[in-house]
Amino acid sequence: MKVFITGGSDGQLNFELRRTAPDNVELLSLPERLDITNQDAVMTAMSELKPDVIINVAAYTAVDAAETEQELAKLLNEDAVQHLASAAKEINAHMMQVSTDFVFGVGDGSPFTEDAKVGPVSVYGKTKLAGEQILRDVLPNNSLVIRTAWVYSKNGNNFVKTMLRLMNERDEVGVIADQIGSPTWGNSLAQAMWKAAELKSTGTMHWTGAGAASWYDFAVAIQEEALSLGLIKNPANVKPLTTEQYPTPAGRPHYSVLELTRTWDLLGMQAAHWREDLRTMLKELT
Repeated sequence: MKVFITGGSDGQLNFELRRTAPDNVELLSLPERLDITNQDAVMTAMSELKPDVIINVAAYTAVDAAETEQELAKLLNEDAVQHLASAAKEINAHMMQVSTDFVFGVGDGSPFTEDAKVGPVSVYGKTKLAGEQILRDVLPNNSLVIRTAWVYSKNGNNFVKTMLRLMNERDEVGVIADQIGSPTWGNSLAQAMWKAAELKSTGTMHWTGAGAASWYDFAVAIQEEALSLGLIKNPANVKPLTTEQYPTPAGRPHYSVLELTRTWDLLGMQAAHWREDLRTMLKELT
């Protein structure tokens, strides 16, 4: 199976996909990073490489900055998906698109199923949702949207590594306690994506770590696990904050836990609890 993954190898999910790639996968590459916002460049590259599967993990992910950089967010999260999907259609390739829990808004307090009502409350969420729909329109029978949330890895920039740095620098760290989601180790997501690629899964799937937590819960767990591994020398006071106490330019869903059981059944694999994955990832940093 010949696979092309968008984005740079320094990205956390690109990194995890590469290191978990099955033996029967040939990872295709170009001399320089592909500019997925350039339609001609995308079509030329995909016509030459002829991958069986295109995995798009590249995106504009600066949630707050997207409120003022709307055109750039649209270019990367919508237009680029259009270019890749059109190229995939031309060469009859399967395409997988990574999306986000931010496509949802206010729910009923239950985990969001794949067909739950969407209602993004940020420009980022709106552009990611538009990217989903573009893919479905262009490749209705040969594509997969896989939504995830709160992704971290030992590679790249993420909440876990930010917390480790702050906890080593400060005596107190304030963290939002009224936004609930599911932390996701990029390695776990990558393995699920490879299984979906093998099965040529289509439609929409959800994958995160099992269980739920607030950002505050997540930070407390990071500190506890990091202390036991010697990644933090002295505990900091982790202070819970409300969303109102820490205003941001972009709106964020207060509850965005994703329902996982359908994906587990379809892939024949189950996600580990988020704290178990966190512990495994932190051991990689020792």
